[in-house]
Amino acid sequence: MPFLPVGGQAVIEGVMMRSPSRVAVAVRRPDGSLAFLERGYVSLTRRVKPLGWPVLRGAISLFETLYLGITALNFSADEAAREEEKDQRPGKASAVHGSVQLLTIALSVTLGVFLFVVLPARLTAWLRFDGRVAFGLVDGLFRLLAFVGYLLLISQWKEMRRVLGFHGAEHKAIHALERRAPLSPESVQSFSRLHPRCGTSFLFLVVVVSIVVFTFIGKPHGVGDHLLRVACMPLIAGVAFEFIRLSGKYGERPLVRWLVWPGLQFQRLTTREPDLAMCEVAIAALERVRGDEAVVKLERAETPAAVEVAFIQ
Repeated sequence: MPFLPVGGQAVIEGVMMRSPSRVAVAVRRPDGSLAFLERGYVSLTRRVKPLGWPVLRGAISLFETLYLGITALNFSADEAAREEEKDQRPGKASAVHGSVQLLTIALSVTLGVFLFVVLPARLTAWLRFDGRVAFGLVDGLFRLLAFVGYLLLISQWKEMRRVLGFHGAEHKAIHALERRAPLSPESVQSFSRLHPRCGTSFLFLVVVVSIVVFTFIGKPHGVGDHLLRVACMPLIAGVAFEFIRLSGKYGERPLVRWLVWPGLQFQRLTTREPDLAMCEVAIAALERVRGDEAVVKLERAETPAAVEVAFIQ
């Protein structure tokens, strides 16, 4: 079974799929038809050789994934609300929508830094854990609890249930492609909704790696120390990315399966079993990037190959 360089993301009423040189988004419109957004996209890690070095490529890929994900979400939101916006002036609606998106991103980043970097350290200091190792472990425990709480909140959010269903459909479609199974809704539905390259697993690894890195840095004593922790996040993301990359290539090996098991269990909170219509949308997006030369070559290969990893979110 070849390791295919295809990843994706669930969006509003749809799925984004990405190959080494193409991105496609398929969205179910209110009238039942499918809308598509397609474009070529080659990662900076392939265009600029130094950016493709281990660890560094993980940080670059993360930022690219966020950019593409936001683009896909904007497209899906526009298509899902198409009927509601018929009577609005397009220019004005677009400007307001863009401003809201920028504000949302800024608030999300600020809240993320506070919940996962600043607050755990403050709580640990308040409990008077001063030793380097003790502080690092308790600080990490609070960060893990914040992560679990975030996933529980997402999983119980009623409006997110369909998005989580499309997340499951995206995983199933990629499983089917990797196993050379027919890309029909019924065939795709038979596969697991959990996948080792999921963004949920990546975030769990970020939490784990941050415990080691932040323990090495030590207890923060001021704004400068907190900023140092934030500055280390690209490094932490890069290390987590390398593990995700290896788990995609060697996922069938017992040791690797044991190591990725915790991340797979967290995916039970961020995915739901999709219906056949959701699988159909995931297949439609996947077919648009399946023609990528790199994917075709590996899909026909008899042995695994070392290729660029793509996040599945």
